[in-house]
Amino acid sequence: MAIILVCFILIFVMFYNKTIDGKKFIVDNEKYFQHLREEDYDFFVQLKYGEEVDCDELFKKRVMNGVMFGFIFLVLFLTSINLVNIVLMIAVAFAVFKLPYMQLKSYYKAHLHEIDLLLPYYLKGLEILIQHYTVPVAIGKSIDDAPPIFRAGLRKMVERINAGDASIDPYMEFANTYPVRDSMRMMRLLYRLGLGSQERKQERLMMFSRSVSNLQNKAREVKYKERLGKMEGQTMKMLVVTGVGVMVIILIAMLNMFSM
Repeated sequence: MAIILVCFILIFVMFYNKTIDGKKFIVDNEKYFQHLREEDYDFFVQLKYGEEVDCDELFKKRVMNGVMFGFIFLVLFLTSINLVNIVLMIAVAFAVFKLPYMQLKSYYKAHLHEIDLLLPYYLKGLEILIQHYTVPVAIGKSIDDAPPIFRAGLRKMVERINAGDASIDPYMEFANTYPVRDSMRMMRLLYRLGLGSQERKQERLMMFSRSVSNLQNKAREVKYKERLGKMEGQTMKMLVVTGVGVMVIILIAMLNMFSM
């Protein structure tokens, strides 16, 4: 125990005096740590904290925390280093590194329902813009007024389209990013809106408009059911509280009668 305590003190002094520079270690080996970076990490970070957040800095903190906890685990078992403890050290470091990503992913899943309700209203605004502009231009103009949760995905879509990707892939990537009700079908319809003649565009726009209206109606039904469910829940609570209160009053009254 004394050896471990001395090791901790020495390590603290070395970090304090910059003899061991954790940040420099992360920067020097950044290209190796980048292999551990999840493809959707930046998206999840911006979804939770906004587009202004520095994703690279948060990733470095994840790596630093993982390395630090792994190092602490190693010091704790310094007197009995073996293969099992080394494997446990790597597992602890990786778990600490992975935990923030899992929390971000859970946050995203928890907000999928919110995205589900917001998408039809965004598409309705986009439909109005498409009447005056081409589909890519309309999407670009819609970003600033779009719900914040969609903006990162929309910017990525527009960047790919402007870079010359005329396939359906940018639209499908957006649909995969937001896998909510009918997102795949709506993105296919949106892609087809940009193809063909002006006459065909009007025909497809009408189809797109009907689909958006159906989605809006479904969203309204969901909101209505949620409100109804909350009202029923509150009513049940009131009835239970009232019933319990009446029973308590009756019980008190009966006890008073028996005590007389």
